[in-house]
Amino acid sequence: MKWVFASLGAAVVVAGAVFAVAPREGSDELVVLPQTAMPGRLLVGFQDDAALRWAADRAAALDLSRDANATVIRTIVAWQDTARNRPGDTRDSFDPAYNFDDLDDLARSAQQRGIELLVTIWGTPGWANGGQSPSRSPSDLQELEDFSYALADRYSGLHAGYPAIRLFSAWNEPNLEQFLAPQFDEAGESVSPGLYAEIARAIHAGVKEANGEALVAIGETSPRGQDRPSRGTVQDSHSPARFARLLSEEEPALVFDAWAQHPYPPRAGIAPARPVRWPRVALGNLELFGESLDVWFGRSETPIWITEYAHETVPDPVGVSLETQARFAEEALVLAAGNPRVRVLVWFTLLDRAGDRWQSGLIASDGTPKPSYERFAAVAENLDPRNPVLPGDSEVARVPALELAHYIPAGAAVEVSTEAGETFSVSLRGDGWLDVPVDGGGPVVSLRITDEYGHTVSRLVRLSPSSVEFD
Repeated sequence: MKWVFASLGAAVVVAGAVFAVAPREGSDELVVLPQTAMPGRLLVGFQDDAALRWAADRAAALDLSRDANATVIRTIVAWQDTARNRPGDTRDSFDPAYNFDDLDDLARSAQQRGIELLVTIWGTPGWANGGQSPSRSPSDLQELEDFSYALADRYSGLHAGYPAIRLFSAWNEPNLEQFLAPQFDEAGESVSPGLYAEIARAIHAGVKEANGEALVAIGETSPRGQDRPSRGTVQDSHSPARFARLLSEEEPALVFDAWAQHPYPPRAGIAPARPVRWPRVALGNLELFGESLDVWFGRSETPIWITEYAHETVPDPVGVSLETQARFAEEALVLAAGNPRVRVLVWFTLLDRAGDRWQSGLIASDGTPKPSYERFAAVAENLDPRNPVLPGDSEVARVPALELAHYIPAGAAVEVSTEAGETFSVSLRGDGWLDVPVDGGGPVVSLRITDEYGHTVSRLVRLSPSSVEFD
């Protein structure tokens, strides 16, 4: 089966791990996809805390994620659960009042399987907001900044036994009252964008102080909202585009590395590429949203992380057939790969659970993989950023060796051998990545990386990528 895809105004052609955006009309130049913020191409994976973080058989679920070629797992760190009582030192994650046990286990288990974590910080403890709900902002934003610092420091790669985490995001769906309240004041004026500006600034500052190389996304916005106070029991909300615009007006110089978006379609049966009515944001108008972010925040090519996306299946009353879900999953991954802004796509969830109306997992509640699992794995393999695509004049490739970082400390030497017969040593970075010389290695450099205990990983670096077909 030959794959040649066009989406969002850019043709995308798949070849192993090779991705390049075809030239614009009238140009002969291939545009090499961005490497600066996210080495490689597209991090693809899952969010499913129930299966991957808390379940007794979570190791098996993590194996299923790895076998689906996942390279990232998103998890929400609820501040209110991690610090039920105020720590004596809020900036010290090893203060006994903090409980990171389940996150420690997930970080180590994911690292062992070569999977990165993306951590979303959400939820204010009662001691930090006068006993209000977790959706209410802290009374003192310094408390949130201190928590963000503690979290990022714990997973900075500087503490033995605690894997490095590079990817963070600020809050969850702050355009919904369920997660950030209030959305409007008594006069009906929008207040949540201003509240969120303070939250985002605090989280960004704390994370970056602890680990300057970490990336922090803001937004994490739901795909839809009402943009006016609701009546009755319907929660107040803002559409993502209006929320982002108001945020930019509130804080035009807000600093962030990416915007995180949840571009679910309005209904499970709507195809990923189908546009939705602005100011809602789905995959079909994601590039318009990106261009708008550039204008509102005075930026260029704002990166976008898709941190939740899915299509539910039957027997849910609004679900699609199993085969339709498989087709939509493939189309969504290809659309994301076709937009150079997009660096991450997280599918919500991995496993269905018996009795749960939400049935968007790639594996049924009885443990049977749906057709989408195999389809997702096949496309994800061809998007694997562990095998990066770099400009032809690159002298060094930064490649992950998280599996080895599970066994050896930062700074330890590993042996790198190439198919050409070269052998040399490089040092493991604190984040579990390696800077490997590739100058003169040819258009394709095959690497075998071995630690002192004999653990090995293989990586493939492609230089001077060209547009080819994948059969």
